[in-house]
Amino acid sequence: MHDQPKYIPLRPSSFFNDDRSERPLIEGTIARGHLNDDTALYTGVGPDGKPVDTFPFPVTKEVMARGQQRFDIYCAPCHDRTGNGNGMIVRRGYKRPPAYSSPEVMGRSNGFIFDVITRGFGAMPDYAAQIPPHDRWAIVAYVRALQASETATINDVPPEERAKLEAAK
Repeated sequence: MHDQPKYIPLRPSSFFNDDRSERPLIEGTIARGHLNDDTALYTGVGPDGKPVDTFPFPVTKEVMARGQQRFDIYCAPCHDRTGNGNGMIVRRGYKRPPAYSSPEVMGRSNGFIFDVITRGFGAMPDYAAQIPPHDRWAIVAYVRALQASETATINDVPPEERAKLEAAK
């Protein structure tokens, strides 16, 4: 099993006359679907090399719902569903992450949070392979909503929505 009959790209091989295991690209070949030319979308970094503080696409109700769904799957086991850092994994001995409402996390840019999801930070592993970039941004938007919920007052609620809240009492 150790020596399998296969060719690994960019490794020498005697099979072809040019001693290459891969064939050269056909002239005029154009990559499709993996150009990733929007640096902010795929890395969270702007043209100046610093983390961006804006979102690379509009944050809609659907984006927030997707962010919540992905958060509940990937983030809540450690961060818990409220973002306070007391998830089930932490209760079983894993290092406690900072609460999203902490000044340290609240002061971070959106691009920084995106990068932490992408590459990990401290005890947090990277999730680049599990979570596509659009979903990572949706999670960032949901994290911002969790943060806003910690400091929100009734004055932050639009007047038409306040009436609904009063009726629900």
